[in-house]
Amino acid sequence: MKLPPAVIVHGLGMAQAALATAAGRPLTLLSGEGAGAYAGVAWWQALVAAATVPEACICDVLDCGGAAGRALEALRAGQKLIVLRAGDVVWQDLAWRAANLGATLLADAPPALDLADRQAWRGLDAWLAAG
Repeated sequence: MKLPPAVIVHGLGMAQAALATAAGRPLTLLSGEGAGAYAGVAWWQALVAAATVPEACICDVLDCGGAAGRALEALRAGQKLIVLRAGDVVWQDLAWRAANLGATLLADAPPALDLADRQAWRGLDAWLAAG
């Protein structure tokens, strides 16, 4: 699956700033590694809803780390893109469930700029342009 350029965001302000920098270009908002496990599905979905505007062209990916239960919770909550690092049997089962719900389970997060790193902001525009 080819996604637009991804940025890791850790809060609402960061997501809003990334979307402002994107200025209408396609963008993937990616949670921090394992955020689905420690911050939760509801937090991520509320952050994405608060950050986005109707004209934004974004994908959002919730990283659940190795927490299969949180990935299942995310599927039930309607999350369409989820990262899960789990054993083959668990991953295959949840990937099947995801496909039946019109969602996609990823074994690894896409390449991304982590906006918690101040240096990443300097390269953000070029990262998005290269998309």
